[in-house]
Amino acid sequence: METTSRVGAQGAAPGTASASGADTPAARRTVDGYLRASFPWYGLDEAFTGPRWLMQVGTSADGTVQHGSIGHGDEPSIRPDRLDATGAERERFAAVVTVAASPVRRSGDGTGVLDATSVSSAAWLAGSGLLAYTWPPQLDHTLRDDWLDQQTEAAFELADDLDGPEWSTLSLPVDGVPTPFHYRESEYGWVLAGSTPTGVHLGAYGRGMSAYGLAFAVVRDITAYA
Repeated sequence: METTSRVGAQGAAPGTASASGADTPAARRTVDGYLRASFPWYGLDEAFTGPRWLMQVGTSADGTVQHGSIGHGDEPSIRPDRLDATGAERERFAAVVTVAASPVRRSGDGTGVLDATSVSSAAWLAGSGLLAYTWPPQLDHTLRDDWLDQQTEAAFELADDLDGPEWSTLSLPVDGVPTPFHYRESEYGWVLAGSTPTGVHLGAYGRGMSAYGLAFAVVRDITAYA
């Protein structure tokens, strides 16, 4: 599959910077990672008026920024009781993953080959990102790692089969232009993935917020998020 490595995909996990947080060294490091990227970052467009916060970037072995995520809404936590007494989501969030579009290429140190990135890369990062905030209530701590390994493998296989029956299509605005996305739902939330005219791939995942009303836009000033 033309996708980022599973090690690199861990960059989809949350960072420590928050749009409402203090100017801490950890927050500055997170912003610095985003500023090193050679591609534009995407988030929800201005119609979303809730909190926005930086998550984390993923880099290759030579330090090149390959992808990163921006959160919107409630900062999610890993906990089994994500539903309230009425069955509604306690947390409402959406994370947007931006992935640089790259062909198969030599690594910076010349010792190997880096995988190409594609829409499947964005789908994999979004799927694994959603799993990072999921913990079925019937599992205890000792079993969660096994469950996460199994679900992560399933997410990888699903990302490799975007034309399969698990995915549907959804058109959402990107910089005001209707753009096709691959979309799927599960009991844990939703995931979508597509490409933009600016040459990057987009993934997104969330819970408690409908994907059908989302729109994406280039982030004009990433430093405003930290």
